Amino acid sequence: MGGFLMELWAFMKERKAFWLLPILVVLLLLGSLMVLTQGSAVAPFIYTLF
Repeated sequence: MGGFLMELWAFMKERKAFWLLPILVVLLLLGSLMVLTQGSAVAPFIYTLF
């Protein structure tokens, strides 16, 4: 996994594609939010946001 992240960073640095970073961060946060709230008591409150 670390090799993938290093390769992704090298790609973004080489191609000057730093605009990809906020997109990846938002996708990571939304994915982790869905995984963490699955089956918890907080889930109904999260679902009302979307």
